[in-house]
Amino acid sequence: MAYPALVLKRGEEARLRAGHLWVFSNEVDVTRSPLSAFAPGDPCVIADHRGKPIGVGYVNPNSLICARLVQRGIAHALDRSLIVHRLKVALSLRERLFDEPWYRLVYGESDGLPGLTIDRFGDVLVAQTTTAGMERLKDEITAAVVKVLAPRQLWWKNDAGIRAMEHLPEYVDLGHGEPATQALLVREAGLEFECDPVGGQKTGWFYDQRFNRDHLAKLCTGKRVLDMFSYLGGWGLRAAAYGAREIVCVDASQDAVDAISRNAARNGFSDRVTAVRADAFDHLKALREQREHFDIVVLDPPAFVKRKKDLAEGRIAYRRLNELGMQVLARDGILVTCSCSWHMPRVVLLDAVQQGARHLDRQVQLLFPLHQGPDHPVHPAIPETDYLKGFILRVLPAA
Repeated sequence: MAYPALVLKRGEEARLRAGHLWVFSNEVDVTRSPLSAFAPGDPCVIADHRGKPIGVGYVNPNSLICARLVQRGIAHALDRSLIVHRLKVALSLRERLFDEPWYRLVYGESDGLPGLTIDRFGDVLVAQTTTAGMERLKDEITAAVVKVLAPRQLWWKNDAGIRAMEHLPEYVDLGHGEPATQALLVREAGLEFECDPVGGQKTGWFYDQRFNRDHLAKLCTGKRVLDMFSYLGGWGLRAAAYGAREIVCVDASQDAVDAISRNAARNGFSDRVTAVRADAFDHLKALREQREHFDIVVLDPPAFVKRKKDLAEGRIAYRRLNELGMQVLARDGILVTCSCSWHMPRVVLLDAVQQGARHLDRQVQLLFPLHQGPDHPVHPAIPETDYLKGFILRVLPAA
């Protein structure tokens, strides 16, 4: 293996030694290893200022995060053999956690494959690369996946906006197998949901909320539930399965609303589930004006804070959303509120909820903190892997 060296400035290896995997462009000694000498996705040996190798990674000179460490030491190349090993290690965890093959199989840095995500839907896999280095390894990844899992299909869902940061094009492609006409199904807690890995959001399903939705089991019997930003009905249909008497699922996408109706019918909940196409803020305001009230309100929006500089504006949006949610809650109601914005700290989200409650002369009791599921394991040295936060709260009139 004769990869070129990417040499760091003095002291800049500390974060890598502590376990992180990212190298920023201002940490590179560009006199000794000019970034312009690398093409996007080139493999490299990342070395400290003395030239001592830290490990093997890949480079993108066009990105602020200009390199990512994949393998500590230099005994292994970036090839199919390494990817096969990482896949087997990731698979062993998921097979301990789950009885059925529906889960996130690879969660980027936390599974030692930075820039790669793979979700598993039975014998269909949906993968996404977000870095030039992983894009360069796409054929090796495909071969490794086929060797380890022999899937019927492997889809490349490479249409995430974050790819623009690495100057990568957006596309969706079938990487392995033959196209199929039947709908792809995901199973969760005994229910089946139709999802679309090609045209749907992200990779088709939000596995990160699965264990959080389990909390509904003790809360829903006989209750009226409002599920905002419902997507395919994950929260709402789980509530129906736990005995909710009426569920209203709201999403801005007509495709999602149609899928919610199909999923409700598939699971025998059509008599209790209504799917509505509407903007969340507008619909909550309309419900407030109509004096509608629900026993449980679920607020699971897309990220409002995609960049650090958006935090102030995003904080206001989360407060507005939670105030509106509390205004349509019954007198002793349950609010489920979430944020998938990494730049929105957990304490700031809770403070936004508390401020909204005080403005409405309400008090809240935090019942359950929410977190991403164990198939999205957090890397202790990489806080960016800990992105999902939320709370299940009881909302009462002020004491």
